[in-house]
Amino acid sequence: MSLAIPSTNKLDYPAAVRLAMGLADFERGTHSPGHSTFHLERITMLLERLGNPHLAIPTVHVAGTKGKGSTAAMISSILSAAGMRVGLYTSPSLHTVTERVRVGMEPIAQEDFAGLVERMWPEIEWVGEHGGYGPLMYFEFLTALAFQHFSETNSDFQVIEVGLGGRLDATNVVQPAVSVITSISLDHTSVLGDTIPLIAAEKAGIIKDSVPVVIAPQDKAALDTIRRIADERSSPMVDVDRRLSWQPQHADLDGQTFIVNGLHDVYEVTIPLIGEYQQENAATAIAATETLIDAGHSLSKANILDGLRNVRWPGRFQVLRRDGPLVIADGAHNPYSMRRFVEALTRHVDFEHPLIVFGTVKGHSAVEMLEELAALDPTVIAVQSRHPKAATVEEIAEAAQAVGVSAVMEHGGVGVATRRALALATSSDAVVGTGSLSVVGEMIEEIEGIEPELYPYLKGVKRQNGR
Repeated sequence: MSLAIPSTNKLDYPAAVRLAMGLADFERGTHSPGHSTFHLERITMLLERLGNPHLAIPTVHVAGTKGKGSTAAMISSILSAAGMRVGLYTSPSLHTVTERVRVGMEPIAQEDFAGLVERMWPEIEWVGEHGGYGPLMYFEFLTALAFQHFSETNSDFQVIEVGLGGRLDATNVVQPAVSVITSISLDHTSVLGDTIPLIAAEKAGIIKDSVPVVIAPQDKAALDTIRRIADERSSPMVDVDRRLSWQPQHADLDGQTFIVNGLHDVYEVTIPLIGEYQQENAATAIAATETLIDAGHSLSKANILDGLRNVRWPGRFQVLRRDGPLVIADGAHNPYSMRRFVEALTRHVDFEHPLIVFGTVKGHSAVEMLEELAALDPTVIAVQSRHPKAATVEEIAEAAQAVGVSAVMEHGGVGVATRRALALATSSDAVVGTGSLSVVGEMIEEIEGIEPELYPYLKGVKRQNGR
């Protein structure tokens, strides 16, 4: 059935979001198309009808399993520090759809989002009805909307984060100045493959002929796969682990300072992000920036240092409260990222006992993540976030029991679970929200009093948190 624009004089933001979310959605939909049906023909056709806005702006394309959002934010901040107008496209969002599409880190205005939906919708319907490949998917549409917004705002650069995989991701229509692949580990195994080489091959699908690619530190199997594909495409490869180095200097809950020996210079870097893995991400962002400099883009050492110093990327080891029990939210959502988070937590935080508000999205291994958390001897409060694909409270509790972790069930949602954890915690304890970005977003909403953007028309979404 065709999704028609409501017969009002002007589409408002809630109606625009609802219209867009009526498209098939792999991320949120409980009955969405499988990865085997993904291809680039639909979005290519739509972008052609829009005048190919994605090809008009120099691009940095970022794929990976861990750290791709942080690295994309760092590169965007560096480019912004050089005085450029920078479009940043990332996913998923923490609180609102508009966060995915930013210029200068400011989310697209709701009225601009609604206006783009209204103007683009006839083309979206045309592609669905006459293109020969079926209706567009939600992520394809959002990707095209981002490209159109960046073009209409005269952005000087765009930093584009891959949504899922790389080879068949809707973002893989760009012709980048540089491609970036961050750390690869097992994630979305039912979609991308159940081995590191298979997943690495999907991520390396963003590598373009003769376009340089910057590779963050990798497992050998991943690196070998990426190197083979880069060689096949005559793509110059910058191996960050071999060609750069970094040494920590100081770290606390406000951030960290470290020295990076880059491709062409030495940088004394300060970032407001916590965790040794953010040093890897920063080194990768520096390598990408130096590669852009080599290609003739006007960027300086001062831009790199200023951009990294001012980067903002919420939901990643974010300290939400320091008085009383410490409250931290981190979007770790696979075993590897959870292991790195636990390492950072034990290294940088002194606490008596952790109370962990934990929930996952189906398709991610709750058992393996809880195995990593078990080293903390925590009390887990099992929750189900508002995400339509969120695992149930009972599923989380069963996973905790399977690895010998103490868990209590909270059916009231993440906000209620957060309040429960705070009531149980002493001033020397730590309250942590993790397991998925949806849990993190809802904990931030609870602590900071942010009104959530709710989508009750999506299957499985219900009003929670006592609001």
